[in-house]
Amino acid sequence: MPGTPHTLSQLRAGQLAGIQRLDLSCGLTDFPREIFDLADSLQVLNLSNNALSSLPDDLLRLHQLQVVFCSGNRFTELPAVLGQCPQLQMVGFKSNQIRSVPAAALPPQLRWLILTDNQIEALPAGLGDCSRLQKLMLAGNRLQQLPPELARCQQLELLRISANAINTLPPWLANMPQLAWLACGGNQNSAINQAQNELAPHTSPVPVQWNSLTLQQTLGEGASGVIYQALAQADSPGRDPRAVAVKLFKGAVTSDGWPHSELAACMAAGAHPHLIPVIGPLAGHPDGAQGLVMQLISPAFSTLALPPSLQSCTRDVYAAGTQFTLQKVLLIALGVAQATAHLHACGLLHGDLYAHNLQCDASGFCMLGDMGAAWFLPDDTDAAQALQRLEVRAFGCLLEELLARCKEPAPEELTALRDSCLQAPKQRPLFKEVLQCLAALA
Repeated sequence: MPGTPHTLSQLRAGQLAGIQRLDLSCGLTDFPREIFDLADSLQVLNLSNNALSSLPDDLLRLHQLQVVFCSGNRFTELPAVLGQCPQLQMVGFKSNQIRSVPAAALPPQLRWLILTDNQIEALPAGLGDCSRLQKLMLAGNRLQQLPPELARCQQLELLRISANAINTLPPWLANMPQLAWLACGGNQNSAINQAQNELAPHTSPVPVQWNSLTLQQTLGEGASGVIYQALAQADSPGRDPRAVAVKLFKGAVTSDGWPHSELAACMAAGAHPHLIPVIGPLAGHPDGAQGLVMQLISPAFSTLALPPSLQSCTRDVYAAGTQFTLQKVLLIALGVAQATAHLHACGLLHGDLYAHNLQCDASGFCMLGDMGAAWFLPDDTDAAQALQRLEVRAFGCLLEELLARCKEPAPEELTALRDSCLQAPKQRPLFKEVLQCLAALA
């Protein structure tokens, strides 16, 4: 979540007095002591993409500090001083070389922890003491298991453990009362690898060569990649180029996991009217970047909401004044439920069922995209259904957001469906039952 960049000279000249957010990326090897001059106002400190390996022991002097980003630096240990910052709620140390996470480094008010793309083999039992933790992002590490104490984090809503070395999921995970967004594909010996290996040859897509594409404007950007509009050369002479969308991944490991896991999930999902169609993987990029080529969605469609903010943490952000008719709410809900039920029938969990991953037209017809967090469910039916009910909660959150912005009173059956999707895990319906309810209302 980048902000407006600042300079070291501005900081040293006292030109940043009173600011609430500092974004400083200028090859720093040491923490600038002038930052302490901002102690009475500074709430967000972003020192990403520098060359830092430590933070000062008196960091707690920044007594208003709520957010620290130090991604893309040289830390090998999560600094213990973070745990002494009384207001600190969000900690982001993506893409360092962190191997150790001391319990002392976990702030008492922690809500959001990002440790994606590091070298962590184990997490401390003290993580279970973070009672306010809502969002935990651990993709691209070396974890073999989760600490059982994490089960005490009853507010946890989003968990990313893709691209690790976790063989089996702990049974308590599916019973986490608030957990709705779970990604754990691409783990060593896990179902994702088995499913990739078992994809029949005829389902393997033909790669789209980079030199056959002409990139145009940027369509959007997420944590894992940037999506561009592009022209693809026609397959045969005399035909016009066709417009497509190209997703270029930002790195070998994204916040959701491996790019090749996303491709495997897309291929296993196949075609569905409410899924954004994927043409194939990108090949031949001059810098070796990975990507996906997708069908370009009509301009009549727009993204339903923005991703969560620092303040909302796990809930999407809608444009001010957003309102929906009841008919549009029903159409969106029905389309999402049909797409998700299809994925579950294919043995997949989407993992990121959010309004910001929905393209929607004026009538309410929608298409679900971004399979970056998708993963293959276990073969065990009971275990698979328990995990599917996590995604039912994500649908309940979406329905709650839609109904909160509905211009008309909702029928009792629809509010009852919302409530049933948000209740205790074992009491939630499966998507088959959700669809039955929506079909009766549509």
